[in-house]
Amino acid sequence: MRNNLFLIIVLLSAPVWSRPLTLEQCREMALSASQTQSAQELKAAAADNRRASVAAMFPRVTANSAYSWTTAKMTLLPSEMDLGAGTAIISQDGSSHFFWDEGSAMGQLVQSTKGTGLVGDQMQQLAAASGQMIADGYKQIYDQLNLDPTHVFVAQVGVTQPIYVGGRLIQLNHMAQIAEQTVALEADKKHDDVIVAVDEAYWRVVAVAKKKELAEQYYALLCQLERDVQEAVNEGVATQADLLHVATKRGDAEVKKLQAENGLILSQMALAQVCGLPLDEPIEVDITELTEPVLRDTVTDFNQSVDNRAELQMVQNAAEMARANAKLIAAGLQPNIVASANYIYSNISANNGLSNDWKNTGFFTAGVVVNIPIVHADDIYRLKAAQHTARAAELQEEEVRELLLLQTTQANQKLMEAQQKIVLAQLTQRNAQEVLRMAQESYDAGMITASELMQAQTLWLSAATDLVDAEVEAKNTETLLRKYLGEL
Repeated sequence: MRNNLFLIIVLLSAPVWSRPLTLEQCREMALSASQTQSAQELKAAAADNRRASVAAMFPRVTANSAYSWTTAKMTLLPSEMDLGAGTAIISQDGSSHFFWDEGSAMGQLVQSTKGTGLVGDQMQQLAAASGQMIADGYKQIYDQLNLDPTHVFVAQVGVTQPIYVGGRLIQLNHMAQIAEQTVALEADKKHDDVIVAVDEAYWRVVAVAKKKELAEQYYALLCQLERDVQEAVNEGVATQADLLHVATKRGDAEVKKLQAENGLILSQMALAQVCGLPLDEPIEVDITELTEPVLRDTVTDFNQSVDNRAELQMVQNAAEMARANAKLIAAGLQPNIVASANYIYSNISANNGLSNDWKNTGFFTAGVVVNIPIVHADDIYRLKAAQHTARAAELQEEEVRELLLLQTTQANQKLMEAQQKIVLAQLTQRNAQEVLRMAQESYDAGMITASELMQAQTLWLSAATDLVDAEVEAKNTETLLRKYLGEL
């Protein structure tokens, strides 16, 4: 029971990929690991920027309010006012007075009747009464215009609608769409780059695993040969030098086997890193997946595939972005027409005198603003600079197109060369296998020496290794060509 429980725990704790991983499984894990949260946020940001450029074409509603408290008083009239016939004075205690000028008609009348008894007294009383009436009237006006701004509140709600801004909003929307497409193209390019990196790491593991098997087979052959030579030395038909020569070769083969084992561990760690797995996780791959590559004999479809390349489309988007930026700067030299409507409320209102009554009603305003640039030399030079930048981007587009076409053609040629290498390597490997078989038979019959047999074994190892390198090179080249053709 105790042993069975331990076995169950070991099986449950084993990695889920205890079976050899296929290339498609490694691709899926790497793509899943590369789809980070930041990439999703960049896509969402580009989409929101595009929506914002569309929303800028619609009315914008804003609300503003302000409140202030102050201890200062606001007096629109002076406390002493010369009214022509006399001076009205408002005292600090709130009382009002009026003093007639001696040159005024009332002043002269009072002076002319002064000392005449009853008439003079009546004229002075009339002057005083009329002056007080004028002072009281001035005080009423003074009080009405003497505001109390201790608490001031202003509120405004407005609607702004652009009518014509020289095409600026249209170009901003176009640039936002280009930016969103560029983010998507970068994601596609990263997708293809991840697949290429996975394939290179995967086939590197396959190649090292196969070379490790070959090194083990070669080491086993030399170990068997060393035992045979040792028996021959014991029987006196071989010399000690022959045994030392075989032992040296066997030591070299052991070093190569160790190097292959270490190389396999490192290549597995590199594959785990690309797939987003812990580096210490044991990874095994299916080394039987090596198949013949798919060849393309013609280049007639390469121009179309180049047009679909994400790299070229990104350069085209950059050129289109530069042209849109030039149009955006040109829009700044066009007239701008903006309409607005506002509702304004303030507790100090002028619709019924100047009053700070909170029961005042607000008012509406509406208007159209037209801005016409006349002399903007700096914007003109900016426009010329933007046009030159757009032209440079267009020229770069043609250069990139030619380079991508050359790149695709070279990849196709390399794939055909890799296929030829596979054919020649297969033929060489079969011949080396036959030579090794014949050499082993001849050595068993005593017709050749151990050195000649080791030469056949070395030739067989070299031919088998060259075949593995040719097959892996063909696989990597095929992946690159499929990337260039947009087939990943």
